[in-house]
Amino acid sequence: MSTLKSALKRKVALVAVVSALSAATAGVYHFDHAGAADQTPVAVALPTVSVASLQPQSIRQWSEFSGRLTAVDYVEVRPLVGGTITEVAFEDGDLVEAGDLLFVVDPRPFEAAVARAEANLQSANSQVDLAEAQLKRAAELVQEQFVSESVYDQRQKDFDVAVAAVKSATAELQYAKLDLEHAFVKAPVSGVVSRPEITLGNVIDAGPAAPVLTTVVSTDQLYAEFDVDERTFIQAKRQSADGTAMPVSLTLAGDDVAYRGELYSFDNRLDLGSGTIRARAIVKNSDGALTPGMFASIALGAAHESEVLVVSNKAIGTDQGKKFVLTVDQNNRVAYNEVSLGEPVEGGRIVLAGLSAGDRVITGGLHRVRPNVTVAVEDNSRNAEPVQLAAAY
Repeated sequence: MSTLKSALKRKVALVAVVSALSAATAGVYHFDHAGAADQTPVAVALPTVSVASLQPQSIRQWSEFSGRLTAVDYVEVRPLVGGTITEVAFEDGDLVEAGDLLFVVDPRPFEAAVARAEANLQSANSQVDLAEAQLKRAAELVQEQFVSESVYDQRQKDFDVAVAAVKSATAELQYAKLDLEHAFVKAPVSGVVSRPEITLGNVIDAGPAAPVLTTVVSTDQLYAEFDVDERTFIQAKRQSADGTAMPVSLTLAGDDVAYRGELYSFDNRLDLGSGTIRARAIVKNSDGALTPGMFASIALGAAHESEVLVVSNKAIGTDQGKKFVLTVDQNNRVAYNEVSLGEPVEGGRIVLAGLSAGDRVITGGLHRVRPNVTVAVEDNSRNAEPVQLAAAY
């Protein structure tokens, strides 16, 4: 009996184990299928890029050159009369105006010469009065036939000689006054005077061998001379054919102050060796810091503004020495565009070829895309500031 009970217990336990395993299997099956039912396909996110639409801009194009400053007026002051220097009326580096006194050559000999010439002129005038009176008397006597006509002719000749003597004496007086004026050496132009090369007490001579007393250079405006290539020369002549001046901006080495001016002239021939032509601009010395001989960076602007496309530097890439720009078409698909670029402007470059007005250029997120892929677009055209020329211009 005990054996039968043991067998029944084992059978019941086996059935329980089988039931438990069946329930577990059913639970697992239900969990797997329930999880599979909840899963749905997830779309891959498109890379986002920033784009800007290219629009024509009206700007003035500039070309950069290097040059030197030269004085508009440069004068070597030399004596026009000889004598002893009795006064030096300036200090080294003084700013002088045209007509300011610089040197005095002993004026006493020239004052004496003026006095002598004035006396000679007075004597000559007296001789004219006498000759005129004698001529009138001779005319009356001839009319009354008291003297011959030869007497009248002689009196006429004496009168003519007296008049000529007055003219000569007048010229001598003018010459003497001019020498006296030249004894006071004055600044011929306004500018900065150099040091006195001849000092007080020295005797100087006039003429071809006259020494340089000092030099004066004008500083209110200066010439900036620089060499331009043949292409720039031709463009400049055509653009300024209507008389419009071409602006110039000048900066010194290591300085950010810009001096304004305009193109003044071109030389009359090209240098065959370099293929360039010398240009001259005139620049205002607004703060007095410019000095002849200085090295300067010169920006020459076009006579008129022109409509151009400007692409941001952020959009420009380099591929084996070639420049390219990625654009986005109407389907938001990326395209590769090889471009030819012109002069730099602040924040970008002028487009010569490869892009058209209205093209949407990628300016942000370039590292996340490649040609022929579709992207999500963030248009920054409205937020982009107009490209301006460099601040120094």
